[in-house]
Amino acid sequence: MDIDCLPFRKTGYFSSLICDYIEGMPELETLYNRFPKIESFRAQIREKESYPQTHRDVLVNALKQQYSGLEASELTLENINSLSNTGTYTIVTGHQLNLFTGPLYFLYKIISTINLAKQLKDEYPSYNFVPVYWMATEDHDFEEINYFNFQGKKILWNRKASGAVGHLSTEGLNEVFEIFSLGVGGSKNATYLKELFSKAYLDHATLTEATRFLANELFKEHGLVILDGDDKSLKKLLVPYAKKDIFDQVSFKKVSDKIAEIQQINPDYPVQVNPREINYFYLKDDIRERIIEQDGTYFVNDTQLSFSKEELIAELEEHPERFSPNVVARPLYQEVILPNLCYIGGGGELAYWLELKSSFEAMNVPFPILLLRNSALVITEKQNEKLQKLNVSHSDIFLKQHSLINKKIREISNIDIDFTPQKQLLEEQFKGMYELAEKTDKSFLGAVKAQEVKQKKGLDNLEKRLLKAQKRKLEDHVLRLTDIQNQLFPGQSLQERQLNFSELYLEYGEELIPMLLRSLNPMDLTFTILTKK
Repeated sequence: MDIDCLPFRKTGYFSSLICDYIEGMPELETLYNRFPKIESFRAQIREKESYPQTHRDVLVNALKQQYSGLEASELTLENINSLSNTGTYTIVTGHQLNLFTGPLYFLYKIISTINLAKQLKDEYPSYNFVPVYWMATEDHDFEEINYFNFQGKKILWNRKASGAVGHLSTEGLNEVFEIFSLGVGGSKNATYLKELFSKAYLDHATLTEATRFLANELFKEHGLVILDGDDKSLKKLLVPYAKKDIFDQVSFKKVSDKIAEIQQINPDYPVQVNPREINYFYLKDDIRERIIEQDGTYFVNDTQLSFSKEELIAELEEHPERFSPNVVARPLYQEVILPNLCYIGGGGELAYWLELKSSFEAMNVPFPILLLRNSALVITEKQNEKLQKLNVSHSDIFLKQHSLINKKIREISNIDIDFTPQKQLLEEQFKGMYELAEKTDKSFLGAVKAQEVKQKKGLDNLEKRLLKAQKRKLEDHVLRLTDIQNQLFPGQSLQERQLNFSELYLEYGEELIPMLLRSLNPMDLTFTILTKK
């Protein structure tokens, strides 16, 4: 593969906050603990040495129970056992339980995590680093995860659902499998994909079990450890922190203050998430609903359940598994139960993590290093040939479609469609008219200005009409341009946010993941463009 890189800012697909962060803008230093550089991890390790041995023991026991019945690789089992030892730390990414992995960036998140763990082992050989995928089993947004895109079509798991998605039965996914099978073909790579989908979703009872199997099959040889936070023994460790959130509103106060600080730095930065007074859901059976306090009584939204303060404390201590952290509290949960150094996420995730540092400090929990996951555009050999024939560069292909077309039409046209010289000549002519008006009657200045604007506008209109005429004349070229860009940016979005990994697997087969592992460098902090030679 040929590897090219583009600054994230130049892609046009990443927020100013994230671009400013990865470029090290000094004004943002109060929002994070340490900048994501290899040398930053030495101090991060020292800070995380406070992680208790008792937490290690609980974590390892929980993981062993979660892996019972799953065929884990020797390296994964070694990584799980090593977490008992002081000197072993984790690198974490997290993702929803998207059907058949969902968008392609699922792979990029995990590959970034695996590669960073390897790089840290090379840099700090006396320590061990374990890549962890945190399954978001407690999410209840079924509509976000019940489909994947394949060959321009949305393959949908059509059913009613409520509560945590990880608890959902896989019943009905045989219909999704049939639809996928009809479209994927009969090649060797297609056969593997059908077997993988079938074993994951038709041979497992819940979405949690299916997703764990799927991620393990794809990455077990690289030592990936898959963690489900929906676990009573792990949630027991969270109880003291949940009390501070629920009864003292620590997270609400601290995150609200940090959001105000971010808005002062730059009012155009997006507010990714807003904290609630209580950042926990009540999770039981098929419900996952917000806990709301009113006049000293704690209600579970949209249910008949209510608790006094004393009753809620008792419920939390006896049944911690019934308390599910929301997007504000979940990062803290992760850092409480893991000896973690770094969280790897997408732009939206890092945007809300940057709101959380002061709440971590108030809870006396070390704040991890935040690293933007690898992003990539994979260009096949045929697609690359088309780009070369059209003389389209890698930076060109990221332009908005109308800008790309206009740029290339101007380049290939046999006439000049740039009226800048005419506009400059017009300005020179009007400069003399302004001088004449100044010497004779200044009341004519407004009329002169109006005429200049009118004539410039006329030139703009002529330029647009000429460009439009050339587009018609060069219609075939325009069609080929739009076709290749639509292939690489389906729906005018990044490939990684639309394509499912199965489409690339059909092209590259079992070489896909090793190819990505070789090509993606998590510490590079640029957008990667991979082209088949």
